[in-house]
Amino acid sequence: MKQQAIFRALADPSRRRILKLLQKGSMTAGELAHTFDFTQASLSHHFAVLKVADLVCTERRGQNIVYSLNSTVFEDMARLVMDLFAVQEERKK
Repeated sequence: MKQQAIFRALADPSRRRILKLLQKGSMTAGELAHTFDFTQASLSHHFAVLKVADLVCTERRGQNIVYSLNSTVFEDMARLVMDLFAVQEERKK
């Protein structure tokens, strides 16, 4: 798991907003672009960071790129965080 890349991706509020939008279902890059006041280059950068962190999956459909959440990575990260706090709780006992 690319933990540093995941935390870097989640640190940015715009990327968290993209992920939140994708919770509703897959969206094309164009559909996502309409919800932001970014340049195409900025949006492409955010998509690239999310892809490096493996938080989104992409699929080409004709001329469109469709983005969707990679829920497996979220489950792995949740488990990591839970394990981290469980260890700390055990130390307190």
